[in-house]
Amino acid sequence: MIQDKLKGTGVALVTPFTSNLAVDYDGLRQLLDFTLEGGVEYLVVNGTTGESVTTTAAEKAEILAFVKKHVNGRVPLVYGLGGNNTQHILATIQSTDLEGIAAVLSVSPYYNKPPQQGIYQHYVQIADACPVPVILYNVPGRTGSNISGETTIRLATHHNIVGIKEASGNLEQCMYIAKHKPADFLLISGDDLLTLPMMAFGAVGVISVLANAFPEKFSNMVRLGLESKFAEASKLIFDFVDINSMMYEEGNPVGVKALLERFGVCSPAVRLPLVEASAGLKDRLYRQL
Repeated sequence: MIQDKLKGTGVALVTPFTSNLAVDYDGLRQLLDFTLEGGVEYLVVNGTTGESVTTTAAEKAEILAFVKKHVNGRVPLVYGLGGNNTQHILATIQSTDLEGIAAVLSVSPYYNKPPQQGIYQHYVQIADACPVPVILYNVPGRTGSNISGETTIRLATHHNIVGIKEASGNLEQCMYIAKHKPADFLLISGDDLLTLPMMAFGAVGVISVLANAFPEKFSNMVRLGLESKFAEASKLIFDFVDINSMMYEEGNPVGVKALLERFGVCSPAVRLPLVEASAGLKDRLYRQL
């Protein structure tokens, strides 16, 4: 079952860029090796952290093909494919090579702030059309609207919707989902620091930003959580408390790319309207390390 493959730590991969802001495939190769050697369970390509809003359709296809070839089946791949124009997403599904993809991660419609029935119908159409399983992605801080717990449970009955990445930060809503969801529906943390609390009541892991830079330590922490060894796992998550907020201070993935530069994995370059981490942020990040 696909649900068994998507437990543990998934990395929301950054997209490395060169100094002239072309996709840096050498950097991407190094990042893939870095995360895989760290022992993560799966990889997420073309998500928010991958700067999907500023990569072109051609670049997305090239990045996906490159990752598929380099990973070569070693871990499952999840592909980010969402937006606020339902018909455009349906067309993109038809034109995207999803062979070898374990699931699609589809962010809730942003900016147009649809009602719950609109969100429900949006996902039903995507799930009906998609040849691979769909994971909902709820991140109200970015989208301007929330997938309610009730809507999530309605969608969880669809045969092709297998889970949700929950980044609402609302633990009561997450608990509602955990209580009412089908047994095989995946509750996945979308907030690194809330991963362990969510795992305590039923989450099966995380799609993580920090795991780009700390794949071994973060995946070890999640595995301890899956074994209900929360005291041991807490010792590891506490190490990330002070650095986590810096990841998003100047926009995501600005902070984590600054760390990856420090570790020699890839450059800190991001595309406008984001800008590279300021000297002050880098200094505080490096001192925190």
